[in-house]
Amino acid sequence: MVYIISWDDFVERSVQLFRANPEKTRYVMKYRHSDGKLVLKVTDDKECLKFKTDQAQDAKKMEKLNNIFFTLMARGPETDITEVTGKEQTVQPAKKGRARKQ
Repeated sequence: MVYIISWDDFVERSVQLFRANPEKTRYVMKYRHSDGKLVLKVTDDKECLKFKTDQAQDAKKMEKLNNIFFTLMARGPETDITEVTGKEQTVQPAKKGRARKQ
């Protein structure tokens, strides 16, 4: 099993693998605290894709990948995932509370 170095390549190939065989594809996360390494693996028993990192900032990327897989599993493999990946999250303006009387 060879590790994929590029995160974008890993995500793209993982989604393609899931769409090709959604009933057999598995997604596994493994974190080793002693090494501080996170390993992500997507497999359908014929092809295996792995990504390894030790960067804390990659946890956000992993969360986005989880959301992509949750969307594909819930809505079906033919779902357009640009709404999960492409949309920037809009920041809601802060609500103004009651002002204090002076």
